[in-house]
Amino acid sequence: MSELSAFLKEHEARHLEELKELLRIPSVSTDPAHAGDVRRAAEWVRANLEAAGVPATLHETAGYPIVYGERLDAGPEAPTVLVYGHYDVQPPDPLELWTTGPFEPTVRDGRLYARGATDDKGQMFAWLKAAEAHLAVRGKLPVNLKFMIEGEEEVGSKHLSSYVESHKAQLGCDAVVISDSPMFAPELPSITYGLRGLAYFEIEARGPEMDLHSGLFGGAVPNPINALARIIAQLHDDQGRITVPGFYEHVRDLTVEEREAWAALPHDDEAFRASVGAAGLRGEEGFSTLERIWGRPTLDCNGIWGGFTGEGAKTVLPAVAKAKFSCRLVPDQSPEDIEAKMAAYIESLAPAGVRVKLTHLHGGRPILFNPENPAVQAARRAFGAAYTAPAVNIRGGGSIPVVADFSDILQVPVVLMGFGLSDDRLHSPDEKYDLVCFYNGIRAATAFLDEYAAG
Repeated sequence: MSELSAFLKEHEARHLEELKELLRIPSVSTDPAHAGDVRRAAEWVRANLEAAGVPATLHETAGYPIVYGERLDAGPEAPTVLVYGHYDVQPPDPLELWTTGPFEPTVRDGRLYARGATDDKGQMFAWLKAAEAHLAVRGKLPVNLKFMIEGEEEVGSKHLSSYVESHKAQLGCDAVVISDSPMFAPELPSITYGLRGLAYFEIEARGPEMDLHSGLFGGAVPNPINALARIIAQLHDDQGRITVPGFYEHVRDLTVEEREAWAALPHDDEAFRASVGAAGLRGEEGFSTLERIWGRPTLDCNGIWGGFTGEGAKTVLPAVAKAKFSCRLVPDQSPEDIEAKMAAYIESLAPAGVRVKLTHLHGGRPILFNPENPAVQAARRAFGAAYTAPAVNIRGGGSIPVVADFSDILQVPVVLMGFGLSDDRLHSPDEKYDLVCFYNGIRAATAFLDEYAAG
């Protein structure tokens, strides 16, 4: 066992307790009531970097602060790596569906349960401990290392692009590494070479000026909830295709090689269905489950409300109904193009007497990378130090808006080196992080710094 491996093994219990400390901070960035908690999480990350031996500061933005740290004493001949992650988390609702409190990190059956356990506090934490291990054992890092950990990823990273642009010189590097994605299977490490983009909308349907008595006005005055339900129902056809005119105009087809490679992965539809407790699987006809998730665009209603939703009965014809939608986009789609097409189509579907409004809340572009670049190859070798199976190439169905900004602004490769699993219940009650993934992730991150330095 190497000195680095021995150090990591010796400090496993401490690492787990430290992560629990961070997970206890309810850094919900979308809720203003948690503004103080979000800032407290930023300070925790800064202090932990400092304790590891990486000088760090808080860089203020118009929103929440960015934790920036750097250790650049590896020398001018050594490559420079920028680690990106986020310390903010999704809201924990509905609270009643958590087995234990979302901000009371609990280990059960080899899994750590808490909001943010894997998205992204647990995965980001691996890089803090990788830096710590190298500095504790060797007194130096094999690469020049920079950290940029933000607090607004879960609300669209709306201030990050301008930050990267204005700090381009300071953030200069040879590669960006991000751990905010899943592996394909517990013992199958994965390199994510593509992510879907995102266009996130809110639709408002408005009828009368006020809520009305449904007995006195129902049947004569248009009901916005009924109208919105009809609009939603018309967004897909019976074959699972999105009906927005021109939605598929710029969709890049999957290659034969990709479809063959994905078909060879150890995926089982029945196990996939059972893992989420669904009665069945459904999607765009003509594509496999993995193809639908990784390589095809989607449109999903994420929430709908209006009228009376409390206990008991209230016979009301509501004045307004709203719904939230997310469109996952693939190369070569853009959020701006989809926004224009969605707005026109929603307007065309509005029945007489109902006014509709579409608001684009945030978005991000899809992106693909070359899976053979040197940084990715270093990640592949690093996974080999933590796992027995070789890493496979996959795409991700989710979105990380800043990834395209890194590629465009910094002009460097981005390595998506995730340590979580697809069943980690991201954004859902009982989010978890398998402890074997937690410890192996730290080992892989530690190994990556050596592997990338070696070239």
